[in-house]
Amino acid sequence: MNTSDTTPDASDTSAAILPGEHLHALRSALHGPVILPGDPEWDDARRAWQLLVDQYPVAVVVPADVDDVVATVLAARKHGLRVAPQSTGHAAGTIDSLADTILLRTSALDSVEIRPATASARVGAGVSLGTVADAAAQHGLAVVAGMAPSVGAVGFALGGGLGWLARSHGLAANSILALEAVDAHGRVLRIDETHHADLFWAARGGVAPVIVTAIEIRLFPVTEVSAGALMWPLERAADVAHAWREWIDGIPESVTSLARVLRYPAIPEIPEFLRGRSVVAVEAAVQADAATADALLAPLRALAPEIDTIHPMSPAELGAVHGDPPQPAPARGEAILLSEISAASVDAFMDAALAPSSAPLLSIELRHLGGALRAGSGTGGAVSTIDGEGLVFAVGIVPVPEAHEPVRAAALEVVHRLRPHAAPRLVRNFAERPVAASDLYDEPTLARLRDIAAAWDPDRVIHVGHPLG
Repeated sequence: MNTSDTTPDASDTSAAILPGEHLHALRSALHGPVILPGDPEWDDARRAWQLLVDQYPVAVVVPADVDDVVATVLAARKHGLRVAPQSTGHAAGTIDSLADTILLRTSALDSVEIRPATASARVGAGVSLGTVADAAAQHGLAVVAGMAPSVGAVGFALGGGLGWLARSHGLAANSILALEAVDAHGRVLRIDETHHADLFWAARGGVAPVIVTAIEIRLFPVTEVSAGALMWPLERAADVAHAWREWIDGIPESVTSLARVLRYPAIPEIPEFLRGRSVVAVEAAVQADAATADALLAPLRALAPEIDTIHPMSPAELGAVHGDPPQPAPARGEAILLSEISAASVDAFMDAALAPSSAPLLSIELRHLGGALRAGSGTGGAVSTIDGEGLVFAVGIVPVPEAHEPVRAAALEVVHRLRPHAAPRLVRNFAERPVAASDLYDEPTLARLRDIAAAWDPDRVIHVGHPLG
């Protein structure tokens, strides 16, 4: 498997799978480039954002338009290959071997059209969340975005999509109005509630056997937000975490927050006042005017944080709050969904975060869910809600290969310690390596997804992460 646990070598693939004359024919048929092993651009073209994943496809295609996608699918189908769509490669660890696969990098499908009259947008498959957020903000609108602006907007939404507006507006998948896609037979489709409704259901939070080239999404009139972080020395961690737990009890759905233990490395990229330090933080986004936000935040500020960066901002600036790296990074993370945020689960979270075994980790966070994420709040996609009240994510940076095993073991130990408080499923966008489909979907949902995949792509031409089995 091509995951952060197993790195294939170059022998895993060969251009001989697709004979040279056919590769050259594909090159001449496309408007965008076809990049092959041995080409000067090869390593850059196959490189994912998740640098721990070393991808070795048969070829990399960067389609300039939908016609290029169609031609690539038809060529793959003709020669017994598969096609794996990928925008940035943040989720590259979720897909298995690419040895028989053309990697379709969608970066050139980068158009964004904001439609203020209908509070919606059309977003190409190569567009980042930050780009959409910036464009929407110019019209007084906001997108249901995640906490990392570098993530591809389409993949984020299709995978569910959990971010700073989650408790008020739900998963990003619920904001999808329509999809433009190419199926496994090279047919161009419009997919919505009345066109190919089975695919529309499957694509929103599940797996649809198509290559999505663009989506139409709903935008929201969110204009006033106060967001940022409060930080305390690490020795305050338990007190702060439990104070945060009490604070979120009954908090409005307009507030999304998390508690976090951070161990900053002593490197120049970290601001001097945090370099080499360990802290406990509460990050929050409050959709309200500044006075209302200050009143809501007062109980946390009464704990006298050493650092307070919470201030009014545009929704487009929310992507900077969490501090995700703006460049590709070698990171390893593990997540677990909690059934509730209780005194016992917060104790377990603190025990895990402060344990000596967690020393290799950069961040261990507990996100508050609920609100519009609860059952009954979705719009009918395969996954439209989250059956859990808290999400723990533990992540570490792997600057050298020797650091991988300590980081991996530390992240898994966090998950192990929290297992007694776990909800039945995982959150797909936080499962960074292949997991059993039954860990992501209940039995009726999984059965329906498999039926749809079998009907639309019986030959499994479309190669996606988290396969259904």
